[in-house]
Amino acid sequence: MAKLSLMFENKVMKEVPIGGRPITIGRAPDNDLAVDNLAVSSYHAKVYYEAGKLVVEDLDSLNGTFLNDLRIERATLHDGDAIWIGKHHIKVDTFGDAPVPLDFRNRTAAPRINETMVLDTKERREMLQQAAASGERMQFAGGRMKVPTLVVLRGKTDSKEYVLTTKLTVIGSSAMATVRLKGWFKPPVAAQINQRDDGYYLGPGKKTPRINGNPIPGPVRLNNGDLIEVCGVQMNFQIRE
Repeated sequence: MAKLSLMFENKVMKEVPIGGRPITIGRAPDNDLAVDNLAVSSYHAKVYYEAGKLVVEDLDSLNGTFLNDLRIERATLHDGDAIWIGKHHIKVDTFGDAPVPLDFRNRTAAPRINETMVLDTKERREMLQQAAASGERMQFAGGRMKVPTLVVLRGKTDSKEYVLTTKLTVIGSSAMATVRLKGWFKPPVAAQINQRDDGYYLGPGKKTPRINGNPIPGPVRLNNGDLIEVCGVQMNFQIRE
C-alpha cells in the first residue's frame, strides 16, 4: 500500500498509509500529518486519489506547497516525489508496505523547529544548498547566491545573527519565534517578515515596527541595509553574497 513519510532532515517523524480518504497535512493537531511549525498553515495541504491517480493539493496555505522544486496548487504524485512544507518534507512511496500503527501513548511528537537557523560557515552552506534544491526560493544574481540576513545591533535576543532560509520569520517572545526577544512584557509575535516573489516584507504583529526610523502600519518591502526597530531591538537587514 502507498504511504507518506513525514521527514525532518533524514529522520522519519511519522508514516501514514494512503487509503480511500484524503490525508491532511498542517499545523493543527487533528491533521493526519501534523507539522508543529509556524511556517505551516493550520490546514496546509491534502493528498488523495482521484481517477486512479495520487494527487497533492495546496489548501490556500500562507507559505505555499512545493513538489520537488516547484511551487504547486495541485499536482499528480509519483513514487519518490517529495512534498516540501516549511523545513519538513513528505516522501511519497507508492509501492511500500503500510506501517504498523503505533499506540498513541508511544508516539513521539515532531520537534518544534525555529523558522530561521543560526549556522556556522559549513552548516550554512549545506543548509542554503538544501534550501535552493528543495524550492526554498533564494535570490540569485550573476550566478552567485544572495543570502538574506538579520544582524542584531542593539537589544536582547537569543542570537546576534539570523539567516532567513524560510518564507516566514517571526520576531517575538514566543518559544517558536525565529528572532526570540528577551526581557519582560515582550509580545509573542511583535512583528514578522514574509518572503514573497519580489522580496522580503516586514509587517506588524502586536507592535508597530520601524524601518529606518519610520513606523509602518502594514507590510513594507525591505531593502539591503534597512534598519529595523521593534520592542527596543534594532536589526540590520542585509543581502550577503
